[in-house]
Formats: sequence, structure tokens, C-alpha cells
Amino acid sequence: MPAPSQTSQVRVQERHVTGQSVAPIFEGWAPNGDGTFSLFFGYLNRNYEEELDIPLGPNNMFDQGSTDQGQPTHFLPRRHKMAFAIVVPKDFGDKKGFTWTLTIRGNTEKVTGSLNPIWQVDVAKDTQTNNTPPVLKVSPDQTVTMPGAAALTANVTDDGLPKPRKPREDQKVEPPPPGVFADLNEGLTVEWSKYRGPGNVTFENPRQSVVDGKAATRATFSAPGEYLLQVV
Repeated sequence: MPAPSQTSQVRVQERHVTGQSVAPIFEGWAPNGDGTFSLFFGYLNRNYEEELDIPLGPNNMFDQGSTDQGQPTHFLPRRHKMAFAIVVPKDFGDKKGFTWTLTIRGNTEKVTGSLNPIWQVDVAKDTQTNNTPPVLKVSPDQTVTMPGAAALTANVTDDGLPKPRKPREDQKVEPPPPGVFADLNEGLTVEWSKYRGPGNVTFENPRQSVVDGKAATRATFSAPGEYLLQVV
């Protein structure tokens, strides 16, 4: 008698280069040394290549206090964790929350961050590896006259963990999508990007290794105005 046939279900998804929306994400909260608390937010730009701009206002806002809570207006492709934090007072309580709303291309998505105990995270140390996050200090604010460039320097201190892994000889290392880190076989790296601003920003070397505790680049701008630049 032949064996009964078997089936296997496979879900096939299309990889979207452009045309998709952005989802706000609540990452969790952590206590601060002064008794306040930090609510951490990130996002998922569902596009694999398209960078999106959503200005502050009804399409990029929080429901409490100021519409501007330090959130980005420029969204790089794919997933970005811990993009910013909102500090709330000691008496904020676990029943309140901050709701972040993003609307683009007719699609509105919301997420609420609160002090619910199940969302507490440890941002100071990886409990499995004892790795503490690097500490970054960046160049002070500056004014640039177009077409001049802004000189940017990041000073980085780190505990050296985890140790970089050497790739196998037969391992093919593909470059990451824009704004997304690859497996860090190369050691400690930083990446520069636009966080807010009216025009495009071009970096001479947006992603680079840290050498002797420093990483430097230059940025030029397509339009005058005030910009916020981010290094991670």
C-alpha cells in the first residue's frame, strides 16, 4: 500500500522596494536614575529601498503634550529599534500612555507606549552576554553655508563585546539595505543618517568602522534649513 501523501503550506510574500507605509513600534520602557522613566519607540518602514518623509503634524504626532516628542520625520528602510525616547515623570503611572500616530498614503497606524510592567526592558546591559551598549558623543551644533559641507565626528567608547566573528572562507557577505546593519563581522561600526530636515542629505561615508574610538564624515545638503542628523 502506498504511503499517504503529505502537503506543506508555503506563504510567498512580495518584496516591496517602494510604495509601502511605516508602522510605529513601542519597544518598552526603563527606569532612569532620577526616578523618571523612558519610553522607547522605533519603527518599521515596510519598503526595502524607499526612504520616506512624514512632517510633524496630524500625520506624525503624539496624543499628549506637544505633537513634537522628538520622533523622526525621515524614515529609513526596514526596521529601526530604539529610534527615540520620551521621558515621563515619577508619578506617570502604568495606566497612562503616549500614542504615536503615523499616516502616509492613506494608511494610519498607531502604537501606545506605557509603563505596563510586561514592557520593562534593560537597556544598560545584555543579560546573556554582559555586553553594555557603546557610548556616543557627536560634533556640536554648527552652521554651514551652502554648498559647504558639515564636518561630523563621532567619539565612541565600548566594552569590546561581543567579539567580532570571523566569516568562513566560503561565506558570502552581502551589503545591507540602506539604513540596516549587516552582521557585524567587521567590528564596531557607526552609520550616519538624516533624522529630520527639509532636503536631502548626502554623507561622504555614511557607514564606517570606528578607528581609535572615532568615526568622521562630511555631509552636504540639497536645501537650506534646519537639520537633525543621527549616528547609531
